Amino acid sequence: MRHAPTADLIARFAALVGPGHALTDPADQARYLVEWRDLYRGETPVVLRPGSTAEVAAILRLAQRTGTAIVPQGGNTGLVGGQTPVPGAGEVVLSLERLNRIRSVDAPGNAIVVEAGVTLQAVHEAAEAAGRLFPLTLGSQGSCRIGGNVATNAGGTAVLAYGTMRDLVLGLEVVLADGRVLHGLKRLRKDNAGYDLKQLFIGSEGTLGVVTAAALKLFPRPAETAVAFAGMPSPRSALALLGRAQAAAGFGLTGFELMIGRGLDFAVRHLPGARRPLTCAHAWYALVEVSGNLADGGARRAMEACLAEALDAGEIEDAVIAQSAAQAADFWRLRHGMSEVQKHEGASIKHDVSVAVTDVPDFLDEAIAAVEAAFPGCRPVPFGHMGDGNIHFNVSQPVGGDKAAFLAEWDRMNAMVHAVVARYEGSVAAEHGVGRLKRDLLENVKDDVDLDVMRALKAALDPRGILSPGRVIADGRTGG
Repeated sequence: MRHAPTADLIARFAALVGPGHALTDPADQARYLVEWRDLYRGETPVVLRPGSTAEVAAILRLAQRTGTAIVPQGGNTGLVGGQTPVPGAGEVVLSLERLNRIRSVDAPGNAIVVEAGVTLQAVHEAAEAAGRLFPLTLGSQGSCRIGGNVATNAGGTAVLAYGTMRDLVLGLEVVLADGRVLHGLKRLRKDNAGYDLKQLFIGSEGTLGVVTAAALKLFPRPAETAVAFAGMPSPRSALALLGRAQAAAGFGLTGFELMIGRGLDFAVRHLPGARRPLTCAHAWYALVEVSGNLADGGARRAMEACLAEALDAGEIEDAVIAQSAAQAADFWRLRHGMSEVQKHEGASIKHDVSVAVTDVPDFLDEAIAAVEAAFPGCRPVPFGHMGDGNIHFNVSQPVGGDKAAFLAEWDRMNAMVHAVVARYEGSVAAEHGVGRLKRDLLENVKDDVDLDVMRALKAALDPRGILSPGRVIADGRTGG
């Protein structure tokens, strides 16, 4: 294990960021040290809060010379423990929250350049003010930050139409482990002059460099949207509805989310002001969004035709189309609240997995049957992005059960669910990343050549292993 920096070294780091931005008091550090789900609690000798790319570069130059471990952190909304410093490891937290400027908005060119500490919500607002759309949409968008979104290749509810963060990045500014700055903030749509270096850092979870700014794609704002909530008997019915929606709306299908009935029960029970969109309860639900470029009612007509055909075919049992923007927002709030409301039902074991879209129904049937048989009384709460095959297969503890005893089964349940994922050649880290939580799973799901290339990249870009050590790729120098 690395040793904690000395008091003298902490003072040298503190001098680089100025008074008030090197936090050593435990009370001041507290919010940087606890992971959102409380699975990880960290410890650090100092939290550094640089205010510029130059300060980040100076910090990494000093860290490289002294062999100091650095853990970059954005909004601290990660779900795999990557942003949480390991107790006793002497890891310095590098918070990017002060890098919070929107550098430029290019509406005609459909691009925006923002620093890593800008919240996703702030990017949405800046895009909207320019008459544009930034489509990445997450439940945590008020607190997550662009640097973290890039580092984890964030997905969200609009991937079906717009892709992941990897598809939304035009260029990056990155500070390398040795303090050099990769100036790659070009807003070009085409550039084949050598390797596409930005792709190395998107999804790298802070292990290869520190993202300090990003040039992002914007899109014209839809002139209209139609949002519907549909009840149905099974995920197979949802797959049929997805096909109909794609046929009716084409590229205008901008959202298709799947929820088990139990999840909606939780949301109605625990989200203030939440109400059921449909009169009767159903086993499964789909939230469908169709967008149009012309304010001519085309989006609603496509939605109505799709739902009518699905009702006639017996694929759905009931549906309602939002009559206002406020009602559409209420529908989306039910979906975005799915993770939050599970906290009120006790312990929950999480799986962020993906399979081919056509395999989602079979995967769900098998995974639900497996956990219900192995863990009597458990309550599966799968939900997520049916349109791109990414399902958050969460399982809540039995009613009245012991929280600690249930969480002690985390590894056993993970192995069971991930075995089903493997049979469908899926991924065990669909959009939340690997971090510390899933690092040891990679050897089971990655080819040896994949792992060799990943290790080679890590060794080339971070030869001393100072950036997010022990995350994604095991590092013997940290013991972790």
